[in-house]
Amino acid sequence: MKVSCTVLKGSWGGRPLLRPEPNNTIQFRWILIIQQNLDWLLAENANAFVAGDLFWYPIEGKNTIVNAPDVMVVLGRPKGDRLSYKQWEEDEIAPQVMFEILSPSNTGKEMAQKLLFYDRQVVREYYIYDPHRNELQGWLQGEYGLEDIESMADWVSPLLGIRFSLSKEELQIYRPDDKKFLSYIEISQRAEEAEQQLEQERKQTKTMEELLNQYR
Repeated sequence: MKVSCTVLKGSWGGRPLLRPEPNNTIQFRWILIIQQNLDWLLAENANAFVAGDLFWYPIEGKNTIVNAPDVMVVLGRPKGDRLSYKQWEEDEIAPQVMFEILSPSNTGKEMAQKLLFYDRQVVREYYIYDPHRNELQGWLQGEYGLEDIESMADWVSPLLGIRFSLSKEELQIYRPDDKKFLSYIEISQRAEEAEQQLEQERKQTKTMEELLNQYR
């Protein structure tokens, strides 16, 4: 299905867009989960840059044409800190995958602006998740621009290989190896549990060695 949106006069071309700051803990948590897990997924790819809430300037000399996606992925560019993503300094490689996490303050006008911006800059994949309504939308670059993905049920990103699954409670995202995206707390808890299990196995091994030594 072809994407259509209303172009609002003076909506973004005549002035800089403001950086959208996360304005509630739910939105912020989801931005962190997606950004950190994608960083982890692409950790061994030296030419994969993942950023959250970073200004993207696609055209040199036109600083009013700018956006700051909640999370963006750039394949083909090295990792490293940046004050902003200036496309002309990045071999003219545009970010390919975008994620936006909705908050109650987001307006239809604002999201129409973003869709239009990403369409004009030929973003390959664009996903919007509303954690308050537990709704997921996606667009894929097609012959005539960004096209609506009709069903997001178990949708797999063509570029990243991650899978989206909507449970009754919230979105679940899975890596290509089918491991679930986890929060920092969940990762820490699992690391602690693994360390405790390892320590228990060490103690058991030591106890067995002591018992065997008694019979030697």
